[in-house]
Amino acid sequence: MFWNTGTENGALAGRPRRKNKDRTGNRFAIITVTAVVVSMALVVNLKVNSLKATEAQYREREAALIAQVAEQEERAETLEEYRVYVQTKQYIEKIAKEKLGLVNPDEIILKPSE
Repeated sequence: MFWNTGTENGALAGRPRRKNKDRTGNRFAIITVTAVVVSMALVVNLKVNSLKATEAQYREREAALIAQVAEQEERAETLEEYRVYVQTKQYIEKIAKEKLGLVNPDEIILKPSE
């Protein structure tokens, strides 16, 4: 009676219960781990999609800024040409004639009669 031979009811009834509890615990652990992995995969997928959308917005903005830089470079070039033209004698004479009504000493102005 000191030795458990496995023929008694208590010994046989205890073993399967432990195995069932162990199997149930293992199944629960596997299901929990699987649920965590799936949820992490979903979160990563959502974040990747969000980052792709943000990247697309940044690419559009970059293209718009590049176009704006090109436009401003053209404008700067035009302004530089105008700055050089403003410093010429031809421009000074033109403005003097248009705004101040001045004429060169050798010019004759003909006004139409009314």
